[in-house]
Amino acid sequence: MTTEALTVPSELVAAPKVRGWDSVELWVGNARTTAGFFMSTFGFRCTGYAGPETGIRDRVSYLLEQGDVRFVVTGALDARSPVTAHHTAHGDGVKNLGWRVADVDATFAAAVGRGASPVREPWTERDGDGEVRKAAFSTYGETVHVLVDRSSYKGLFEPGFTDENLPACADRRGVGVQRIDHVVGNVEDGQMERWAGFYESVMGFDRLVSFDETQISTEYSALRSVVVTDHDGIYMPINEPAPGRKKSQIQEYVETYDGAGVQHIALRTEDIASTVGALRSQGLRFMRVPDTYYVAAKERMDGIDLPWDEIQRHNILVDRDGDGYLLQIFSEVVTDRPALFIEIIERHGAKGFGEGNFKALFEAFERDQARRGNL
Repeated sequence: MTTEALTVPSELVAAPKVRGWDSVELWVGNARTTAGFFMSTFGFRCTGYAGPETGIRDRVSYLLEQGDVRFVVTGALDARSPVTAHHTAHGDGVKNLGWRVADVDATFAAAVGRGASPVREPWTERDGDGEVRKAAFSTYGETVHVLVDRSSYKGLFEPGFTDENLPACADRRGVGVQRIDHVVGNVEDGQMERWAGFYESVMGFDRLVSFDETQISTEYSALRSVVVTDHDGIYMPINEPAPGRKKSQIQEYVETYDGAGVQHIALRTEDIASTVGALRSQGLRFMRVPDTYYVAAKERMDGIDLPWDEIQRHNILVDRDGDGYLLQIFSEVVTDRPALFIEIIERHGAKGFGEGNFKALFEAFERDQARRGNL
């Protein structure tokens, strides 16, 4: 596998254009149980189901929604299903990252023409409520970008889904997450620049910020990171491990997930204290930082009036940049393998990703790694 960034042929004029996040699909070992976790802990509503009862034979899927966030949780019904093979290799994880587009065919043609590897040529799914147009191309690991146009469909999500006999979760309301803020990928050592170049060359994204091992390191481990964006709602940080005294959490991910993949999904809220309080009360555990973190944090945030007692009580992290400040917190991993976790983030103008919290965050990762015997 080459590590060089992709290049765009000079005769190409326009990069493909996306309109934002459509959905994130997880392929898991037990879809009903995983859907139940997101419903009972995060307060997602199950709004759709697809499976044998709707004409789909090899898998079941549950559609979960909250605010503008849409998760699809899919499990296999057949040993020959590609979902089975994916789960055997990786455990529970994100498979498909869906983007909304105005013209699937043109967007797909532009992406492939600029170097994307097609997974599936444009296709149409139809029923009595209209049609959904899709296409797919690959990104890092076995992760796939799915281009979606639902403008001609008036039914529930897409053909094959029903809202009948859905699993219910009593006395669980949404926790206040509103939309996807960013999705982070972990790749193998030496592959970060290749995939940053992929998004720049194929999708026309810009490189927002980069960090090397001198900026993201602890006593034991280090990593490199770059953030690419379309400046219109899609932000894709990409991490790779860097040499250190011990194994970094990125290397642990690559080894236990058996390759590159999505490390975490950041969900935006307008009231992080309320969201985190609700999540804690419903059973979600978060990574913790020591109380000494807040001594330096208060100095770093000097001049910004913040409810420090509440922030420290919830173990929320804080950071600022030239545009404002942000509040963030990271869950413990929510999969059996130490792979996927969830970030909750509240932004007040800041466009960064909590750079001032990197050291504290990765020390928290290392404490969890040490408990697993993987540091």
